[in-house]
Amino acid sequence: MTELPLEHGMELYVQDGVLLKSASASHLSDVNTTGTLGIVEYLNTNGTRFIEWKRTDITVDSEIQDQEWAVVNTIGQRARTLSGSSQPSAEQTTKRVIRLNTREMKSFRLARNSHLISFTNKDGSPHSSFFFQHGNGDRFISALKELLPTIPSRKDRNLYLIVDHPDTQVLGRSFAELDLFPGNTSDFVWKFVKNFPNRPYETTMEAFSKLTDIVYRGPDQRYMDEEVVDLLNRSLTNIDETTSTQTQGEFEVVAHVPKPPPLPPRPVLPRGCPLTLEQWRSFQDDEGRIHDVERLKEIIFRGGITHAIRYEVWKYLLNFYPWDATHTEKEQLHRTKVEEYFTMKLQWRSMTTTQENNFSDYRDRKSLIEKDVNRTDRTVEFFAGNNNPHLQLLSDILMTYVMYNFDLGYVQGMSDLLSPILCLMANEVEAFWCFTGFMEKVGHNFDLDQAGMKEQLMQLHTLLAFVDPELTRYLDEHDSGNMFFCFRWILVLFKREFSQHDIMRLWEVLWTDLPCKNFHLLISIAILDTEKEKLIGRNFGFTEILKHINDLSQHIELQWMIAKAEGIYQQIITASHLTNAVRSILGVELVPEEFTNGTSRPSHKDNHEETENHLDEERSTHEQESIQENVVESESETIRFHPDSEVAFNRSIDLTYY
Repeated sequence: MTELPLEHGMELYVQDGVLLKSASASHLSDVNTTGTLGIVEYLNTNGTRFIEWKRTDITVDSEIQDQEWAVVNTIGQRARTLSGSSQPSAEQTTKRVIRLNTREMKSFRLARNSHLISFTNKDGSPHSSFFFQHGNGDRFISALKELLPTIPSRKDRNLYLIVDHPDTQVLGRSFAELDLFPGNTSDFVWKFVKNFPNRPYETTMEAFSKLTDIVYRGPDQRYMDEEVVDLLNRSLTNIDETTSTQTQGEFEVVAHVPKPPPLPPRPVLPRGCPLTLEQWRSFQDDEGRIHDVERLKEIIFRGGITHAIRYEVWKYLLNFYPWDATHTEKEQLHRTKVEEYFTMKLQWRSMTTTQENNFSDYRDRKSLIEKDVNRTDRTVEFFAGNNNPHLQLLSDILMTYVMYNFDLGYVQGMSDLLSPILCLMANEVEAFWCFTGFMEKVGHNFDLDQAGMKEQLMQLHTLLAFVDPELTRYLDEHDSGNMFFCFRWILVLFKREFSQHDIMRLWEVLWTDLPCKNFHLLISIAILDTEKEKLIGRNFGFTEILKHINDLSQHIELQWMIAKAEGIYQQIITASHLTNAVRSILGVELVPEEFTNGTSRPSHKDNHEETENHLDEERSTHEQESIQENVVESESETIRFHPDSEVAFNRSIDLTYY
């Protein structure tokens, strides 16, 4: 226990009517007595914050007791100025004040009934516990989460861990030196560390974007402290000691990657034409069922979907309708979904102000949605202008999703995923159910403990090490081996990197799940491969890489990247040294370990050659007639451009996936 003069403290938050339930031996006489529980910052301890309980000896009349025990939230307003006759003696202070230094705390836990909070020391031993007599412990927890660097435990949702302060000190000092943020820099840093697991969008797209803008565009051309670089690089891997990746352990960057055998030549694969209305109708029988779904998906993967029928086809890709549903079944299903949607919407629309005030999680999510909606795609015509009714639709759908999946609720970035869907559907119910289908595919990106994001960044590193060991070594040696600069790409599936038209095309290609699982990671590798010369040639470090990747937004040629990513896939699966680790990431069948040493592995090459003549016959007449005569030479292949800006190659279309 740290003893400090009380006259140097500032009460940031205080709550009355809190019963001491357990304490150290020196305070046993105060157990089961009532006091105030607060958060205090002392000016002579470099901003150290303490949890303090003070015994109350004043008897409160029962008629006004509720008022006296009401929460008093006086952040930054109320100073401890104990002077004159009211100042207690040292003996009284020691007896009546329990002070917990948050730097010496490991965690705190709020019981499920929100009545009892317990604090634990760094060594794991219990410190003290307090009982909230009116069951308002959740309000104190909310204050702690705002004022202390805390994160929820993955194993116990009622347990909160205190983030180590040395990291926040490094960030605080460096952000203060860069003069990036107004007000109390340490408060911003604590919020940064606290919000990273459940608000990744806020920390990566706002704080980091602002950071890189200042570092590179500020008048002084200032650079980050090396300790800050180290902290940002470690933030995905050790911010929560209870978190581990689900399948492959913690992500570790290998400093030196042994040089593997070379990959086979990268094939130049074609891009085709979008799925047309005529083709779409040809896949439907008289009762409305969709047949030959795999062939349909191959066409969509090869060229996307004509915008005129996108509204209808997306409903199947996003599980609004099953592929084998008849017209009658779809009509019934649509009615059911409308009823379910408005039932859920009524749940939050009918919530009273009192209910909201007593439901902090709901209130926080509603506030976050309101903020995000007002800044989502405002340059897109569908959402442009003041008092745009489409913004209200966007908000209503997200609020209803909170009721649909309250365990996940709303996380920043979801509005970006919903926006193109709502623009296309222009229908509240249909947009909602398509959005839920999309979230089923990418919901793991928004896990509270960020396990899904960690795993994907680790997988991206593994794939890149297999495809391009040189670039991987360079990133490892320049503080970028955790692939953190790709965080935004994966979190919102490239939403910020492409135009509205292009992101629709990319998403529908990815929704086919062809040619493999995790094809979006190969898109990332294709982009990095394109930028490799600049990254290495200009000797970019962590901050330069981060800025360069951010600046690629709206400057990436989508069709080239998809074609290159598929070529990389073909390189990988035909490699003689293909490992089971890479196979697992791509969803390729695993083989016994004795076949992964590069000497006796089953090959895909023979199957590829056997099917090539058949695939030539499969190429549609429509695709052949639609190619213009605009020719560009690249890598000894003749490349032609389709009128709809699709890239097609003067080569047979390979629609076989392994």
